[in-house]
Amino acid sequence: MNGSTRRIEAGFGIAALSLLAIGCAVVLLPFASSLMWAVILTFSTWPVYAWLEHRLGGRASLAALLMTLLLATALVLPMVLVGTSLADDARTVFDIVRTYAAGGLPGPPGWVAQIPLLGAEIARSWSELAANTGTLVELLAPYMSALRDTVLAATASVGRGLLELTLSVVATFFLYRDGRFAAQRLRTLVHRLAGDRAHHLLKVAGDTIISVVYGLIGTALVQGLLAALGFWLVGLDKVLFLGILTAVLALLPPLGPPLVWGPVAAWLLYDGQHGWGIFMLVWGGLVVSGVDNLLKPYLISRGSDMGLLLVFLGVIGGLLAFGFLGIFLGPTLLAVGYALLREWSTQPTEPADPNDA
Repeated sequence: MNGSTRRIEAGFGIAALSLLAIGCAVVLLPFASSLMWAVILTFSTWPVYAWLEHRLGGRASLAALLMTLLLATALVLPMVLVGTSLADDARTVFDIVRTYAAGGLPGPPGWVAQIPLLGAEIARSWSELAANTGTLVELLAPYMSALRDTVLAATASVGRGLLELTLSVVATFFLYRDGRFAAQRLRTLVHRLAGDRAHHLLKVAGDTIISVVYGLIGTALVQGLLAALGFWLVGLDKVLFLGILTAVLALLPPLGPPLVWGPVAAWLLYDGQHGWGIFMLVWGGLVVSGVDNLLKPYLISRGSDMGLLLVFLGVIGGLLAFGFLGIFLGPTLLAVGYALLREWSTQPTEPADPNDA
């Protein structure tokens, strides 16, 4: 066999491997965000899995199953509750709008007219709408279809996010069970790419993943629990739903939690419960939102110096790129990339060989 024939066969072999790689990428692309989040979840919770596996006498499959069920309870079940509650609340909102459109608004409370500068005008316009149902219907009509489309889109988005999250949790079972083998393969691959620095780079990436996941999700969970405690103290219904919603929105710094406790405080003040309304403002501003400025920087700084801007860009960019799971994926991927880039850029260059001069 001559050289040209071998080159042709080698070219066909490379082309076949390239097509195979492209085909695998196309097949796995729809699941990319779910699989990446599964890897991050597995890695960040691996110490718990290792402890559980040891307690179960080395039965890896049973430990992986229990960890998967634990993650499903912690992550998927709250999303199911949020989605169900959102659907019920959407129907309630539409019923309220239809009721007001048919029967008119109630008159403005007395305190509205006492608002400085604009109070009298707001009270007058409110009274006119309450007295004229036709005007109210004409005012609301252009927005009803847009509101319906928004609710349907939000419901579909929650459904896709729940499906992706469920797939991620299912994938963690196999990653837990076969994680040691996969980790060894990854170390071999990175060593071939990065040489002797492979172990150090993997450690940097691992520490960054753990610190960001614990910092973002841990802080969000604490804020959700504190918010739920405040909502329970003021006597609200659906405390669990509001707490979960606060935890999810806490991933959107810095204005996420106020989108929940702010309207609650406003409603309490509107309802005449001024003491509880002021309490919710103080509790939400100092405790729920305040813990974000203390706990998150501490947890993230243990393995990364990721700034607020990078977190914000990661959340928004991840949401646009990956959908719901991008809220978690975006900041984590940016943090790992930033940490590795910093490691490479701060490494001293090898001294020049004087013989090359």
